[in-house]
Amino acid sequence: MKQDYFSKRVSVRNYSDKIIPESQLTSIIERAMRAPTCGNMQLYSVILTKDLQKKQRLAELHFNQPAATGCDTILTICADFNRFSKWCKASDAEPCYSNFHSFIMAMTDAVIFTQQIVTIAEQEGIGTCYLGTVNYNASEISDLLDLPRLVVPVASLSLGFPASLEAQPERLPVNAIIHKEKYVDYDEKRVTELFKVKDENPENIHFIKENGKKTLAQVFTDIRYPKNTNESVSESFHRLLDNKGFI
Repeated sequence: MKQDYFSKRVSVRNYSDKIIPESQLTSIIERAMRAPTCGNMQLYSVILTKDLQKKQRLAELHFNQPAATGCDTILTICADFNRFSKWCKASDAEPCYSNFHSFIMAMTDAVIFTQQIVTIAEQEGIGTCYLGTVNYNASEISDLLDLPRLVVPVASLSLGFPASLEAQPERLPVNAIIHKEKYVDYDEKRVTELFKVKDENPENIHFIKENGKKTLAQVFTDIRYPKNTNESVSESFHRLLDNKGFI
C-alpha cells in the first residue's frame, strides 16, 4: 500500500484520455469482492458503462457533471437481492427478502463493496469520484440499465486516469466525530468551534459570497440540499423501493 495513501487521497474529476483495460477493471472488482458482506450473501451487482453513447445517456442522469462526462468508465453499484432470491427458489427454499430490512442489508453490502473498489483502483493509479446524483435519478437509472425487481442503484463511481489532481477539501477535526463510551451531544459553542475549519476555509468563503448567503450552512440548507429537493428525492426513492419489492 502506498505510504500515506489514506491521509493524502482525493477524489478525481478531471480525467485523461487513457483507457482503463477491461481486464484491469475486472481484476479490481474481483479483489473488491473480498470486502465484508452480510452472511456472505454478496448482495450487490455492478454495471460497467464504457460505451460512449451509453455513457453519455447515463451522464445526463448525473446532471452532466464533469466527473461523469469526462471519465473512462461509470460504475453503477446496486443493492441486489434478485440473484440470491432466485438461487433460493432454485434450491427449494422460499426467499423472504421483499422487505425494507433486506434492502438495508443489500445497500450496506453494496456500499462497502463500492468503497473497496475505490481503494483498490486508487492504489493502482486510477482516479475515482462518487456520483452522489445516483439518488436523485435512481428510478431513471434503473430503467436505463434494465434493473429487475429487488435490484436498486445505490452508488455510482466515475473512474479514469487523472489528468490533474485537486486540492484536498477540508475535514472536521477528529475530536468532532469521536465519542468515548457514549454519545455526547453538541452545544452551540462547541459545534461552532468544530466547524471553524469549514467556515473559515477561503474556498468556502468564496462559495458563500458566490451564492449570496451569509453562512456556509445556508448554502447547504438553501441551495445544495434544500428541503423541497430532499423531500422530492425521498418520495421518488420510496416509490422505487416499492416498485422493486422492498417495501
